[in-house]
Amino acid sequence: MSELVELLNRYAHEYYTADNPSVSDSEYDQLYRELAELEKKYPTDILPDSPTHRVGGKILEGFEKYQHQYPLFSLQDAFSREELVAFDQRVRKEFPQISYLCELKIDGLSISLVYENGVLTAGATRGDGSVGENITENLKRVKDIPLTLKEPLNLTVRGECYMPKASFDAVNQLRQEKGEPEFANPRNAAAGTLRQLDTAVVAKRNLATFLYQEASPTQESSQEAVLQKLSSYGFSVNDSYVLAASINEVWDFIERIAQERNSLPYEIDGIVIKVNDLAVQEELGFTVKAPKWAIAYKFPAEEKEAQLLSVDWTVGRTGVVTPTANLTPVQLAGTTVSRATLHNVDYIAEKDIRQGDTVIVYKAGDIIPAVLRVVEDKRVSEEPLQIPTACPSCDSPLLHFEDEVALRCINPLCPAQIKEGLIHFASRDAMNITGLGPAVVEKLFQQDLVRDVAGIYRLTAENLLQLENFKEKSANKLYTAIQASKANSAERLLFGLGIRHVGSKASRILLETFHDMMTLSQASQEEIAAIDSLGTVIAQSLHTYFEQEGSQILLAELKEAGVNLDYLGEKVAADAALSGMTVVLTGKLQRLTRTQAKEKLQKLGANVSGSVSKKTDLVVAGADAGSKLTKAQELGIDIRGEDWLDRL
Repeated sequence: MSELVELLNRYAHEYYTADNPSVSDSEYDQLYRELAELEKKYPTDILPDSPTHRVGGKILEGFEKYQHQYPLFSLQDAFSREELVAFDQRVRKEFPQISYLCELKIDGLSISLVYENGVLTAGATRGDGSVGENITENLKRVKDIPLTLKEPLNLTVRGECYMPKASFDAVNQLRQEKGEPEFANPRNAAAGTLRQLDTAVVAKRNLATFLYQEASPTQESSQEAVLQKLSSYGFSVNDSYVLAASINEVWDFIERIAQERNSLPYEIDGIVIKVNDLAVQEELGFTVKAPKWAIAYKFPAEEKEAQLLSVDWTVGRTGVVTPTANLTPVQLAGTTVSRATLHNVDYIAEKDIRQGDTVIVYKAGDIIPAVLRVVEDKRVSEEPLQIPTACPSCDSPLLHFEDEVALRCINPLCPAQIKEGLIHFASRDAMNITGLGPAVVEKLFQQDLVRDVAGIYRLTAENLLQLENFKEKSANKLYTAIQASKANSAERLLFGLGIRHVGSKASRILLETFHDMMTLSQASQEEIAAIDSLGTVIAQSLHTYFEQEGSQILLAELKEAGVNLDYLGEKVAADAALSGMTVVLTGKLQRLTRTQAKEKLQKLGANVSGSVSKKTDLVVAGADAGSKLTKAQELGIDIRGEDWLDRL
C-alpha cells in the first residue's frame, strides 16, 4: 500500500503539475484499482496521503471558522501606467536599486494550505484575511495539491484555486443538460465548488491551483527563489513570470500578457508586481490593508452601452447620499446588469451625465457595475439630472462640503443612517448577531423598538414577538444571538460602531494596544497616530468620534447592558523578555517545530519576521542555517541558538 501510494502520487504530480506523464492512463488506473482493493481489505491501514482521498464520498455538515496564523493581506490595485509609476517612485525613494517579480493574477479563490511534518493538515479560504473557512476536505479533492510533501516540512503556503476554462465549459455543459442555471464565469464556478458540502462534486469538477507564497518563515531571500522552492516541494507554480529591473520592463510584460490573455487555458484579471528582495519587502512593511511592496495591475474591464432610465439616491450609514443609475439591461462579464453606480454629484457633473443619456457601463475591479462615460452623439435630451437638495430619508437639507465629492446628510437622527448603522453593527465581521439583518432592522424601526446600537441590548424576547412573522422559536433564537454577542472581544464592538476610516484590522490593532474601549476613548490623537501602520487619518477620526458627548453616553449604555468592552485576545506584557524586538528564525530546530518556536517568541513579546534586514534585532539559528544566518553575520545582528531559547 505504501509503495502504491508513493507511485500513484508521483504519477499524479507528473500528470497534473509537471504536465509530463511517465505512464499511460490505463497503467495508472490499474495501480489505483489495486490500491483501492487493498484499502477495502485493510481499512485501518489506509495512509493519510492516499490518492483515494481525492474522490468524493463525504457529506460535510458545514464549514468551521479557521484562524489564520499568518494573516492574508489584500493588494493595492492599479488601473493605469501612471499608478504603477507612482508606486515605483514610492518604492525607489527608499530602495533605488530594486527589481520586481511580475506574476499573472489568477482569477480564482485565495487559499492557504498548512503542512505539519510534510502532511496537509488544513486548507482554508482567505475570509477577511484573519479568519477564513476550513475547507480542508474539499481542497484534498483538488488533484494538484500535494497531500504529503517530499520532506517532513512544517510550512504554510498561499495560492489561488481556479477552474480551468476547459473544466468550466464542461461543468456548464452538464448543468445546461440538467436544466440547472449555468455559472457566470470560472471564478464564480471555483468559489461555488469549494463551498460544496458534497466532496464528490468537488472531485468531479477538476479544479487546479497555482501557489505563490510561503507564508511561514522562509529560508529564501527573494520571491523568485520562493517560487522555485515551492515548485521543488511539488506544488503547482505558474512559470509565466518575469524579473523586471524597471517599471518600463514591467509595462512591456503587461502589454505582452494582455495580447496573450485570451489564449491562456485559465482566466487572469491582471498582473501582480512584487519587490523581489524579501528583506526589502520586510523593510517596506504594510499598511493596515495591504503590503507597501506589491501592487496588482488590473486589466481594463469589458464595456457595454446602455440607456440611463432614472437615478435612485440612497443614504449610507455615514450620511453620504449615493446616486445609482437604473439602466436598460446589458450582459457584462457574464452577468445581466441593470443598475450601476454614478459615484457622486461631482462625478455626474464631470462626466456631464444627463437624463436619458446612452452611457458606457463597465465593472470596476471586475465586480461593481459603474457608469464610465456618456456616448454624446447618441444624446436625446439636454435635460440635466435632478440633484436632490433634501435627504431622501429624513428630508433634512443636504450639504456639499468643499473638501468632499459627495452630498451628505448631517442629521444624526436620520432614519436611513441609523438603520444602516444597525445593520453594520450586527454584521458578521462586527458583532455577528445572526438573524439581525436588513429586514429585521426595518421591522424593529417600524415598531420603534430600536433607535441606536445600545437599544439592541434592551430588547426582550417579548419585544421580538411583536415583529411580523416572528414566532416564539425565531424570537428566542434572535434574543439568544444578541445576548451571545455581549461576550465578543472589544475589537468587534469598535468596528461595529462604524467610525469613519476604522476597519476591522485597525480595530484589532487599536485594542491590542489599548486593551479596552474606555482606555482607547480617552487616548490622545498623538498616542493613536504613533501606532505603527495606523497614522493621522485614523487617529483624527477616532479622536473626533470619542470627544462627542453622545459617544461617551453610548459606551456607558453598552457597558451597563453587559456588553464586553475589553480586548480578549492574548496580551503581551510590556516588560516581556523580547517586547518590541524583531526576531528571525532560521535553520532546523531539534526540540520545537517552527510554529511552536514562533508562538513562544510571540508570547515573549517578539515580532517574528520571515527575513533578515537592518530592522532585525535577533536571529535564532538552528542546524543547517543558510543565507539568513550569513546575512545576519554580515549585518552584525545578535545570533542565538535553540539552547538559549529553551532557557528563556
